[in-house]
Amino acid sequence: MLTSRASRLKYNFSQDFFRPDGHVVFSDLASARTFAAQITALRGDPVPATDIYALSLLDEAYHILLKHFYSRYTGMMGRAMGMLQSNLGSKYDLTLTRFTEEFPPLSVFRGEVTASAYLATKSPGFGDLGRGLRAAAVDEMILIDNANKNPAASRYKDLFDDTTMSGSAYKEFVTHLVGFLSKQPGLEGGPSGSGETITDILTAPIKASPDSLEGQLKFVLEKWGYLLGEEFSTRILRGVDYLREEYIRKQGPIDTFNQDIPVPTFTGYDYAEYERYSPDQDWMPRLVLMAKNTYVWLDQLSKKYQREIKNLNEIPDEELDLLAARGFTGLWLIGLWERSRASQRIKQRMGQEDAVASAYSLHSYDIANDLGSWNALENLRARAWQRGIRLSADMVPNHMGIDSQWVSEHPDWFLSLPFSPYPSYSFRSENLADDLRVGIYLEDHYYDKTDAAVVFQRRDLQTGDLRYIYHGNDGTSFPWNDTAQLDYSNPVVREAVIQVILHVARNFPVIRFDAAMTLAKKHIQRLWFPEPGAGGAIPSRSQFGMTKAEFDEKIPVEFWREVVDRVAAEVPDTLLLAEAFWMMEGYFVRTLGMHRVYNSAFMHMLRDEDNAKYRMAIKNTLEFDPQILKRYVNFMNNPDEKTAVEQFGKGDKYFGICTVLSTLPGLPMFGHGQVEGFSEKYGMEFRRPKWEETPDEGLMQAHDWRIFPLLHRRSLFADVENFLLFDFYHVSGGVDENVFAYSNRLNDERGLVIYHNVFADTKGWIKTSSAALEKGSGKFIQRDLAEGIGLPKVGYVIFKDYATQLEYIRSCAEIWEKGMYVELGAYQCHAFMDFRFVYEAEWKTIHDGLNGAGVPSLQAEWKKLFAVEEPVVEEQPAKKKRAVRKPAVKKAAVKAKSTKKAVVKKKTAAAPKAVKKMSAPKAAAKKPTKAKAKPASSAVKEKKTKTVSTSKKTAASKKKTIPDKKPATKKRVVKPSVKKTVSKKKSK
Repeated sequence: MLTSRASRLKYNFSQDFFRPDGHVVFSDLASARTFAAQITALRGDPVPATDIYALSLLDEAYHILLKHFYSRYTGMMGRAMGMLQSNLGSKYDLTLTRFTEEFPPLSVFRGEVTASAYLATKSPGFGDLGRGLRAAAVDEMILIDNANKNPAASRYKDLFDDTTMSGSAYKEFVTHLVGFLSKQPGLEGGPSGSGETITDILTAPIKASPDSLEGQLKFVLEKWGYLLGEEFSTRILRGVDYLREEYIRKQGPIDTFNQDIPVPTFTGYDYAEYERYSPDQDWMPRLVLMAKNTYVWLDQLSKKYQREIKNLNEIPDEELDLLAARGFTGLWLIGLWERSRASQRIKQRMGQEDAVASAYSLHSYDIANDLGSWNALENLRARAWQRGIRLSADMVPNHMGIDSQWVSEHPDWFLSLPFSPYPSYSFRSENLADDLRVGIYLEDHYYDKTDAAVVFQRRDLQTGDLRYIYHGNDGTSFPWNDTAQLDYSNPVVREAVIQVILHVARNFPVIRFDAAMTLAKKHIQRLWFPEPGAGGAIPSRSQFGMTKAEFDEKIPVEFWREVVDRVAAEVPDTLLLAEAFWMMEGYFVRTLGMHRVYNSAFMHMLRDEDNAKYRMAIKNTLEFDPQILKRYVNFMNNPDEKTAVEQFGKGDKYFGICTVLSTLPGLPMFGHGQVEGFSEKYGMEFRRPKWEETPDEGLMQAHDWRIFPLLHRRSLFADVENFLLFDFYHVSGGVDENVFAYSNRLNDERGLVIYHNVFADTKGWIKTSSAALEKGSGKFIQRDLAEGIGLPKVGYVIFKDYATQLEYIRSCAEIWEKGMYVELGAYQCHAFMDFRFVYEAEWKTIHDGLNGAGVPSLQAEWKKLFAVEEPVVEEQPAKKKRAVRKPAVKKAAVKAKSTKKAVVKKKTAAAPKAVKKMSAPKAAAKKPTKAKAKPASSAVKEKKTKTVSTSKKTAASKKKTIPDKKPATKKRVVKPSVKKTVSKKKSK
């Protein structure tokens, strides 16, 4: 890049930047930063070094392309210069001399030689052109003119401003030259099929992307990369990465609340995608997890029980009894570990006087002293286990606190630089370290919120060693300024982290890995060691990128695969749960072997009523590998998201989606305050709630009879072996994508859930399931509803709706033939269980009389009509021997007397008992009467229950032929149809 004499004097650039011919060529971004810093020092406003570097790359690219022209057409420049001399006469030499004075080579700038004497020198590079350095000056004139006309370079025009040429024949010179070159032959034979002239090449990038240097570089590379060579093309790719990084620096955090969640397609993981699931232990599918922010929960318990509760061992037995009675079998305690004191100090300086450190900025993996340390944990763990509750803890593998033990003792374990990546950074604030051996300094602009630096400064106070360690960062937001990023290209670091994971596993049977997706190989490289052209996620990291081959040599095996294998071998019976997004959910459980993985699509899509997309997500999963579905962690909120009440409310929509949460395969996770209806989102630095909220008693009571009985039946819904998803065909034709209908079975237990996730009414039929992959045969199988829930072809089926507490009776033959007819109101939900079968002719009277309506008790209806006990065959779950629980304490044995699990048994949740079949005497039939449904909680406004009805005409008049015995079950084999996009299905 050629700069003017005026700009060199103005900014006092060091002459070390310049080649003898006066050009600035930056060997790397660091030199461009120093150059840009000198401009910034005078201007005041920051000048991005990435822009300066990009301008230099464009100039170099144009010079390379000009040389290709001259080697292809050897006489072109000679003819051009002859034309100029002919048209300009004496003004030709005067203009060249004036230009060389205004845009001087070093010797002219220093006054060692005059411009005219310099131009008379022969240049080896242009010897074949016969005009020496005059030819080079002609090239520079057209390039300077082009740069002055580039809108994307206007901010830096003072570096090459050609108005200093006023009073000369410069404009006339350039006009003649451009006119001549535009009529000359163009380059041919490239992949673009180009025949571009020199003037085309110089102006095309500006026309294509007038306001973007990044766009112009991409255009040059795409059009003429074949002429630029591999090495220079790589430099351009890096230049594009640098520009992208600079753009990201200026942007705010990504909006994760309103982000568009794509439908999973289970392809494109970049690395080998094979099947290697970790087997579940028998307790894992039945796990139901409750999340609690530890400090906030202890404060809430103190108020609830009217006494100070500060330590883990002080959590009341009554609270553990309540969790167990509600059906929770796992308790995730957030923020157990010893936290960074620097994190707390930063937050207090930023105005949060009552803040503790972030739960994810850790000093060490010891239980925090102010929570009672290890002894308090062991006490709580033993008492929780007596009630069948396993404790869960976080493990934060991506980073440590900036003042952590590892930063003090093992600085080489972190990603760092020996220099500050941006000259504008300064580190003159207070020392945040307690360790007298080191100084830890946050970048100054964090405190006034004018910048979010990617590094902090670590100073060894004993040796004077100075390094700039990167903050933890996932590329979606600002850097986490109280954290230090671990270097996973270092095998010593990977082993050290694995040892910590094993330490956590010995103390907690359930481990949640925070931001686990950032440590998949593809994302370690994307974030910290990007390939050329793939950078931009973390500002300043592109210059330290690697090719894929280089990166694979550094990290040959997926870190998480190694973790899973080591835990399975050394601390078995540990459930590993990954917080993973970015379309990697299937990869994490199927290939990397995690037992469970976050399914954020559940919350986002159901909240936004993007029902077709979520049904498509389930269908794609069933067709690719149904086993993935049972390994999802479904939730309506988590500690990083807005509360459930803010997203879903407290009415029918909330309870409908909560029913789906409780009955889909996978692991249901409930957020802190979800059951109580709390609206406040608790920050990871909260010591106590900031809002005065009291539990919503009506909401909790509604959970008692609508949700918690379902949690006690998790074994019925947890697996996928018998899971079927159904299309809901509207009576007018076509699939209603707003209805979620699915069934599941476990031995003789059956469950059917139907939920309408939209504010509207609908009615229609469910009969045939969506296709699912049968792993053994590789075929795609569909089943009818009657087959899926194991109905006989004779008699009637009675079942109970756990959403309304009503019972229904349906003809088995009709369900086999036509499916089940359902009418649904806005956000209406049914959770049918307790299926039982009746065969006596008297049931037809009840069936026809009710005409699809529900009643509180069909046995009561029988007694009312026939005055005897109903003859009925109920589903009867296989009796299981009471398991003798092994201690969950892995670090040390904890002696405690076992107590019986406290369970609040509810009639609605109890397993059905077998009723002895009796011969029923004939009696005169009475007209059945409908009974009202159980009313909902006063705090939860429920809509009038729609009837699950059949056509009266069909039920009353159609005669059915009942076969002597149940036919063999048949499977319907269908062709695979992996769904990529959401589409409406034609009606059957």
